[in-house]
Amino acid sequence: MSGHRDDPWIFRTYAGHSTARDSNALYRSNLGRGQTGLSVAFDLPTQTGYDSDHPLARGEVGKVGVPVGHLGDMRALFDQIPLERMNTSMTINATAPWLLALYVALAEERGIDPASLTGTVQNDIVKEYLSRGTYIFPPAPSLRLIGDVAEYCYRHVPRWNPMNVCSYHLQEAGATPEQELAYALATAIAVLDQVQDQVPAGDFPRVVGRISFFVNAGIRFVTELCKMRAFTELWDEICQRRYGVAEPKYRRFRYGVQVNSLGLTEQQPENNVPRILIEMLAVTLSKNARARAVQLPAWNEALGLPRPWDQQWSLRMQQILAYETDLLEYGDLFDGNPAVAAKVETLKQAAREELRAIDRMGGAVAAISYMKTQLVASNAARLARIERGETTVVGVNRFADGEPGPLTAGGNGILVVDPAVEAAQVAALNDWRQARDDAAVQAALRALSATAKRGENIMPASIAAAKAGVTTGEWGAAMRAAFGEYRAPTGVAAAPSNATEGLDDTRAAVASAAGPVGGQIRLLIGKPGLDGHSNGAEQIAVRARDCGIKVFYDGIRLTPEAIAEAALEHAVHVVGLSVLSGSHLPLVEEVLERLSVAGRRDLPVILGGIIPPADMPRLHALGVSRIYTPKDFDLNRIVLDIAALACAGAGTGAAAGALAIG
Repeated sequence: MSGHRDDPWIFRTYAGHSTARDSNALYRSNLGRGQTGLSVAFDLPTQTGYDSDHPLARGEVGKVGVPVGHLGDMRALFDQIPLERMNTSMTINATAPWLLALYVALAEERGIDPASLTGTVQNDIVKEYLSRGTYIFPPAPSLRLIGDVAEYCYRHVPRWNPMNVCSYHLQEAGATPEQELAYALATAIAVLDQVQDQVPAGDFPRVVGRISFFVNAGIRFVTELCKMRAFTELWDEICQRRYGVAEPKYRRFRYGVQVNSLGLTEQQPENNVPRILIEMLAVTLSKNARARAVQLPAWNEALGLPRPWDQQWSLRMQQILAYETDLLEYGDLFDGNPAVAAKVETLKQAAREELRAIDRMGGAVAAISYMKTQLVASNAARLARIERGETTVVGVNRFADGEPGPLTAGGNGILVVDPAVEAAQVAALNDWRQARDDAAVQAALRALSATAKRGENIMPASIAAAKAGVTTGEWGAAMRAAFGEYRAPTGVAAAPSNATEGLDDTRAAVASAAGPVGGQIRLLIGKPGLDGHSNGAEQIAVRARDCGIKVFYDGIRLTPEAIAEAALEHAVHVVGLSVLSGSHLPLVEEVLERLSVAGRRDLPVILGGIIPPADMPRLHALGVSRIYTPKDFDLNRIVLDIAALACAGAGTGAAAGALAIG
């Protein structure tokens, strides 16, 4: 014990929903409760560069974050919040230059010097290709935009982190600790290689020093703690050896964390409270690898959108650890521990080997397809271990019986976004367009397009566009016209089979259904809307494929019309929809309407996602045959359901009954 007490990390809560004004009220309330930094969640249209009235935005407005369509929304979002004293993290990637431009424009409007701003834009597009799915542009222009933000920030907003390498979603997609280390560090290398050509050589170490990381901490406490120590040592090694950064302060591994959401369970959700707390310890106990900022999920995130009270509970966990315990009075508790040192070295060696393999492929961007396939395979192996009981998940595959939880008595107690929010947001957007100077907007858009095509830094033109009243969708359209769009690999076709208990029986049952349906069962898996969380869809695709079903899966961001057309084109027997953004009701209804118009109202449709129980009767009434939520971890059971529905749809009820029982 040194007699000195360290300052605590920054306390954050990842939040935003409905409208900018609603989110502002939530932020000010959270700050009043002791939160020390903001972490802004944007809705999917904002993340993917669309206005709220775009056809792809239907049902998505305000669901997983706050819609920010223009400078007026940014004003409302940060009303009465002092930007010059706030550390603001914005979880935004493809449209990061635009959201940062809006933030800088707001600061300048208030008379604040941008050099005083502190915070972060995530701005990690590689992990979007691999796991989260809110990418827009191809890799080369995406890297260029990251470089533009880094170059602009080092010159004009020097206390801002222009890029937050995000391994969080890699673990959510099934990454092992070694993969999380390697893929995140490979991404950072790709970005620094890009930025190196955009700033003077003498200033490059300062740019390296502003790169931060956003990581995940899972339930395997010791491994996760060692992973963070491995991250710090590997980053120091890369900065010195690859980039020649001499000053230790520029080699420091600076990271924020949200602990694991993948392991949160719908069954016995109260068990998520100790899970969250234990996972937080992995990134706070080791002083030499302690997070600079922590945000925790809420206990009921597997059920739906948490309420303010749920987020407050997670904030209180941080405050109790920081202020009631003596943790911050001591140095690193694990220095010299032989077990920790050995595990750290093992992780580092495995990560180095994977980094060398990625480097041989040409770096992170060239290795996107390889990394995506590896993640799908790792996630399949993880689920197979849970199915076999090799990995215990309390309340799911062991100790599943228990008393009903009082926290969920009388309902799940989750926040439901009012459907009227979307109409109000669209109306406000139209009012904004009517009130602005259209000539100034068009001039700003022409300048923006010319800047993009000339290859100049996009930030000054974006800030000018923000001040002129340009909208998020208009900025996105200009960038799409300049750079094109991209569809990332799904990783499904090349993912290896992960045989699990009961797989042979499932294969036999699927084979027995082939005759009644007139050949191989054909399944279309579609992700309507803008939701990019594809992990569940990928795992169903892999397992169904391994069991003998012909699977058609074209990745994320499909319109209901495209899904209905694909179902007809491929003459499928079952359509599977995956929606995790809360927009399931309008999107599923539109898919079913499209099928009905095409004369295929009889086609069985199943749905997977975070579906509140209150919505299930409505979905069944619309015509959804089966609904699966995070509690449905038995993939073989789902495949049997698909085979039974295929038989029933073919008019072979006896076979369907046999499959449903088998």
